Amino acid sequence: MIEIQDLTKYYNDFCAVDQISLSVRPGEILGLLGPNGAGKTTTLRMLTGFFKPTSGRISVKDLHMPEDTLKIKSMMGYLPESAPLYHNMLVYDYLTYVANLKGLTDPARQQEQFHSLADLCGLSDIMHKPIATLSKGLKQRVGLAHAMMTDPEILILDEPTSGLDPNQIAEIRSIIRRIGREKTIVFSTHILSEAEATCDRIVIIHNGKVVADDTTARLKQGALQDNLIRLALKGPDMKTARQFLADMDLNLSVNALPPDAEDLVRFEIQGSPDRDVRPDIYLKIRETDWIIMELTKETQALEHIFQKLTREDT
Repeated sequence: MIEIQDLTKYYNDFCAVDQISLSVRPGEILGLLGPNGAGKTTTLRMLTGFFKPTSGRISVKDLHMPEDTLKIKSMMGYLPESAPLYHNMLVYDYLTYVANLKGLTDPARQQEQFHSLADLCGLSDIMHKPIATLSKGLKQRVGLAHAMMTDPEILILDEPTSGLDPNQIAEIRSIIRRIGREKTIVFSTHILSEAEATCDRIVIIHNGKVVADDTTARLKQGALQDNLIRLALKGPDMKTARQFLADMDLNLSVNALPPDAEDLVRFEIQGSPDRDVRPDIYLKIRETDWIIMELTKETQALEHIFQKLTREDT
């Protein structure tokens, strides 16, 4: 659906986006994740044709920028971080204005689309309220309806939940998932839980470069996995158990954890990144009379991966 090749953007001598390449498949919800200033907004503005790249190529289906910019824009709906609303207008009047601006001038088609968007975005109770009186969450819904007015194939959302409270975030997230059943969506965020809960795939960018591109599950279980193992034993004392693990000749890094209320001895064990050593540990402990209460492989949280990839020294 979307192909981006070596996309680069300079502001004078500052490189905001540095040779980004990625593809977005039809019907995919892609999250563009990164800290503030990583280049997310600049990337989306180039993707939507508002910024001209310094170099690189953007293709949508069989169309290419800049030759087919207007045709590509007609396939997209775009919601910037601050929804471009006229606060002195009623919601209904604003949507009518947007529909006419976008060429949806037939009254019957307008009403049909308004009913569909009101249901999708939860606008039925506010259609005749001034935009200025709405909460930020409701304004974002109106902005989504604006972006969806011509039923575009692709929806581009820049920080759609920025500044919203948890309830509003959940509402916008639900709307995005509903839209994503039928459309291709690219949205940027620095809210990790948002990306994890909503996206089919995550691209993490840092200092204008792509530093990770995969599904959430694969990011957690892939090359970044530290292979951290948690072990809890009932029976031995801490010193004996630690020496036992050290004598296994598996090149383990063993960190003792404080005992808990169950009076177990607990360890965090760093194993080889290319080998799961749990079977070896299990079989060796079976030779004793100790009881294994826990032997699990720790999966990294997305937050840990994000912090590792976006450190300033990365």
